[in-house]
Amino acid sequence: MSSAAATATPSAKPQTPSSSKKKGGMSKEISLGKKAGPKPFTKKELVTLFRGLSSMLRAQINTADALKYFGQGLPNKVMADALMQIREDIASGISVHEAFRRTGRFNDMIIGLIQAGADAGKMDEAFKSLAARFTSELYFTKAVKKATMMPAVVITVLSGAFVISQVKIVPQVEEMLSSVNQKPDGLTAISFAVAHTTQDIWWIVVLAVIGVIIAIWRSNQVRNTILGLAMSKWRLLRQLVMSLRQMTFLGTIKLLHGNGINLAKSIRVSANSVKGTPFYKELRDAADKYENSGVPLSTAFAKYTSVDTQVVHMLSIGEKSASLDNQLDMLSQMYEEDAETHMATFTAVVNFIVLIIAVMLIAAVFIGTFLPIFLMGPKMMQGGVGG
Repeated sequence: MSSAAATATPSAKPQTPSSSKKKGGMSKEISLGKKAGPKPFTKKELVTLFRGLSSMLRAQINTADALKYFGQGLPNKVMADALMQIREDIASGISVHEAFRRTGRFNDMIIGLIQAGADAGKMDEAFKSLAARFTSELYFTKAVKKATMMPAVVITVLSGAFVISQVKIVPQVEEMLSSVNQKPDGLTAISFAVAHTTQDIWWIVVLAVIGVIIAIWRSNQVRNTILGLAMSKWRLLRQLVMSLRQMTFLGTIKLLHGNGINLAKSIRVSANSVKGTPFYKELRDAADKYENSGVPLSTAFAKYTSVDTQVVHMLSIGEKSASLDNQLDMLSQMYEEDAETHMATFTAVVNFIVLIIAVMLIAAVFIGTFLPIFLMGPKMMQGGVGG
């Protein structure tokens, strides 16, 4: 949203910056027929933005000019308008982090780190750290999609081929046999029985699968319940998911606390990076107990979260030796390495499972469609001659 949109509504009464933004943003969203609230930028867009700003700040270009240079000629007009609004807010005396906050397109972690960078006079390092954080998240997001999407597509296509063969092709084979007065026997009879069952229930199974997919997509509770059950039965999946989640929030805590944000706030902000998982509420509870009850951080994590015992142990060492930042850095790097290892193993296992399922589905299509013809071929020829 551009700054011009924020001031387009005339008013005799002076407006505060926040009220002007709120009214201007509301009028724009209503005029466009969208939901209230601007859409955050994607991680890929943020990586490009923060890398560009960091490089210009290191070249001794001030923040306002860096925003102007980056926004000029930017194909993404929404981001260009947002950067222009930030630049104008900074020029009017608003702090950098508050200018970013006013756009509504940056989360609390980004705002907190920008504030810490501004307070410490290290804005280039803050933007560089943000770019590195989102680059890492993008890498693992892409790896997870690669490990799951292709197997899902392969299994879906082969399952569709199996259903079509059972519903469309096998009945034609049956009709061919009946036309020459031949009764199926042995494997042929079993194949036809499977086809009859498939013809009766395939649409029920398809609807059930679609319903489960929609429930998983729309409900965090259903998604977490199914994932929790799968993690309890499959150790490798649990290791992978726990590594990804702990790598994410530990890296965020390290990023914020290492740049001057107090620990309780760093933990609460990091909880947003795992929102929709059980860790979200656990981390916020641990932050509250640490801040309000005075319990040691390691104790709060041990009692109120489900993190690994290794995390609790290293946090305890960090508190006792006043090296908490070092321990957080070590933990985030450790879980990132573990996530890479588990991801490679998970991908290999899933690919092997998909290969087995693919072979079984192809075999089922062959047996259900062509085997009856091969087995009953001689009888069909005899029946045709006899007829």
